[in-house]
Amino acid sequence: MATLQAARQLGDCLIVCLNSDASVAGLKGPDRPVMSEGDRSRLLAALSCVDAVLIFDEPTPEAALSWVRPDVWVKGGDYATGGGDTAATLPEADVLRRWGGNTVVVPYLDGRSTTDMIVRSVAERTR
Repeated sequence: MATLQAARQLGDCLIVCLNSDASVAGLKGPDRPVMSEGDRSRLLAALSCVDAVLIFDEPTPEAALSWVRPDVWVKGGDYATGGGDTAATLPEADVLRRWGGNTVVVPYLDGRSTTDMIVRSVAERTR
């Protein structure tokens, strides 16, 4: 929630680009997502800081970004690439530059990863 609130402070509205179920499964494996895209999108849309949710099927949101053309694209710090200016090195940064948009990386909040929660849950059940 803190990441979304931080993103909302950077613009006039917040449109969350959300990976579809097929996109998540392609990126993370057949047992993912844990929650359906419908449930994830309704949960996000219910947050006061979120103005709209846009579900995309591709592995990256580049096509969605080209359609929406935001002035600011915000990513969580868990997408850090390890090199210099992280925002400038994100794949989406090139797309944003086409219309003068900027990419911003907000700090990562440790312990909020779905993957980490699943690992911890499985570990606790096997004790």
